[in-house]
Amino acid sequence: MLTRRTRCWRAAAAAAAGALPCLAFPAPALWWFAYVALVPWMLLLRTAPTGRRAALEGWLGGAGFIVAVHHWLLPSLHVFLLPLAALLGLLWVPWAVLVRELLAGSPRPGRAGAALGLVPAAWLLSELARSWQGLGGPWGLLGASQWQVPPALRVASVGGVWLVSLLVVAVNCAVVLLVAAPGARVPALAGVTGCAVLTGAVWLWVPQAGQSDGSGSLRVAVVQPGPVADGPDSAERRFALEERLTRALAGQSVDLVVWGESSVGADLAARPDLSRRLAALSAEVGAPLLVNVDARRPAAASTGNGTGTGTGTGIYKSSVLVGPGGPTGDRYDKMRLVPFGEYIPARSLLGWATSVGKAAGEDRRRGAAPVLMDLPGRPGVRIGPLVCFESAFPDMSRRLAGDGASLLVAQSATSSFQDSWAPAQHASLAALRAAETGRPVVHATLTGISAVHAPGGGRIGPWLTGSAREAQVYEVPLAGGTTLYVRFGNWPAGLALVLLAAYCAVEGTRSLGLRKPAPKPTAPPARTVRG
Repeated sequence: MLTRRTRCWRAAAAAAAGALPCLAFPAPALWWFAYVALVPWMLLLRTAPTGRRAALEGWLGGAGFIVAVHHWLLPSLHVFLLPLAALLGLLWVPWAVLVRELLAGSPRPGRAGAALGLVPAAWLLSELARSWQGLGGPWGLLGASQWQVPPALRVASVGGVWLVSLLVVAVNCAVVLLVAAPGARVPALAGVTGCAVLTGAVWLWVPQAGQSDGSGSLRVAVVQPGPVADGPDSAERRFALEERLTRALAGQSVDLVVWGESSVGADLAARPDLSRRLAALSAEVGAPLLVNVDARRPAAASTGNGTGTGTGTGIYKSSVLVGPGGPTGDRYDKMRLVPFGEYIPARSLLGWATSVGKAAGEDRRRGAAPVLMDLPGRPGVRIGPLVCFESAFPDMSRRLAGDGASLLVAQSATSSFQDSWAPAQHASLAALRAAETGRPVVHATLTGISAVHAPGGGRIGPWLTGSAREAQVYEVPLAGGTTLYVRFGNWPAGLALVLLAAYCAVEGTRSLGLRKPAPKPTAPPARTVRG
């Protein structure tokens, strides 16, 4: 029986231990720490006296992880971040109970071997659950911490960021066994060796998309205007600055110019003067412009233009391709909106969030479907646009690559979180999406960090930091072929479900066997004659 003091100590330790993995993500970016970051939390869980206590400490640790990885949301969510973290922390309860069940005491080699597969599987299910947009989306997936590790990126091309998460958690589990269960060191070492062998096999035998396939390259310019002081005319001043930076690209033979999210603050149909200025700029530079319009769409333009556009009046965030003749007709409306930042879930119940933070005063409208844009002047080259945190969703970039995108472009604006970890975290996601899809990814922002990654996930050229105000040209290699992840999708999730279902079936059968009543005798008992 735990004393009150011990219970309080363990609760605080669980929250702190759950927060530790945040150090593996940018800005600290201690990628190697991810392989041991879960060890303190798991060591605590395995010593929980009851399953209920393990569930509590799993919940507290999960809440600590959410707060630590998303602490930069405080200006927008304010105190609402805490109840949100408490809600999402519940997703780690099954994982925590399983950790105690499989790792408590001195597990036999068989149970230790099962833990090396089942504990990562349960962790992956928690990541899958919180990746639903309604719960905030797939930000802070443990596998995403490996965005700058080439072998991990190659693994992502096979099973996405999900497979990387499985391997990282498996290594953590093996370390726990090595530290706390001397009798299980053989399966623990076998687990670490298996992870290393799998990674090495992928590195040696799985081809990297785009290697020497003769697909050519594009010269892509990213225009980053940098911070612009708030004010009634801030959108106009930003537009003029982007105009000036883009004009400097004339004569540099670029194929595409990309502006960041919300780079145009008025609908082009309502402001034909802006449309003419963009068309003239495209003609001067000799390349089409991919801009992003963040504005209320007038009723006359709300009937939709292609399969990817939304219908109805309201505020949309739209990627719009503009050539020398004006908008080409290709437009993509953002489909997955940022909870609280761009809409408030169940506004009738949670609308009060606007009074305590910078939550959306009005819900944005959603697009209808992904869109591929043909790049003028480059036959066969198609652009797959994403807006803001849509680049965090592996399924969206996979869908675009599978539909034939040659280049993925993520237009973002992290201006509200300029001095936090958010810009670096967001920019790092481009490397994962490039590795998963085998397609180059351009991550263009208003205020940094802007980044470009090659088809295998490697960095191309310099990152544009928050203080940069420039137009940077990148030589972006194109790629052909299809990665295994694009072809087969999120198969690690299926594997995790099969493993957990098999475990539940075995445990259920064992439980029924223990509760089965003793068989009734088939003959009456013999009588003993006493004399």
